[in-house]
Amino acid sequence: MELQTNNHSVFALHYHLVMVVKYRRRVLDDTISDRLREIFENVAGNYHITVEEWNHDIDHVHVLFQAHPKSELSKFINAYKSASSRLIKKEYPAIRKKLWKEMFWSRSFCLLTTGGVTMDVILQYIEDQGEKE
Repeated sequence: MELQTNNHSVFALHYHLVMVVKYRRRVLDDTISDRLREIFENVAGNYHITVEEWNHDIDHVHVLFQAHPKSELSKFINAYKSASSRLIKKEYPAIRKKLWKEMFWSRSFCLLTTGGVTMDVILQYIEDQGEKE
C-alpha cells in the first residue's frame, strides 16, 4: 500500500462512490461518462481528491478515489453532482427529455471505504461494470 503524506500526517484513504441517475434513467454511454469524469476530476482538485478508477453502467457510475483527511466528502459530492448535472443537461439537451424534472442525479449516493478488500478486487469490480456476462 502506498501512503500519502502532508505536513502533519501519513494516510491512505480510498473510497468507492456509486452515484445513480435520477429515476434510474438509462442515459449513460461512453461519451457522457467520459464527460462526467472530466467534470469530476476538475471539481476534485479543489477538495484534494484523486480519481483512481471510473466506470459506468447505463444508469449509474462507480468511482474509486483517494482523498486527504481534510477533504470534505459530502460537500465535494454535492458540488460535483450540482456542477455535472448543470453541464451535462446543457451540453446534451436530449438527456433533459428523459428526465422528469431538472435533477440529473438521484439525491442519494453510496460511499464506501475500501477497508477489508484489496484494491485489486475493487478495481476489477469497477472495470467490469456494464459488461455483459
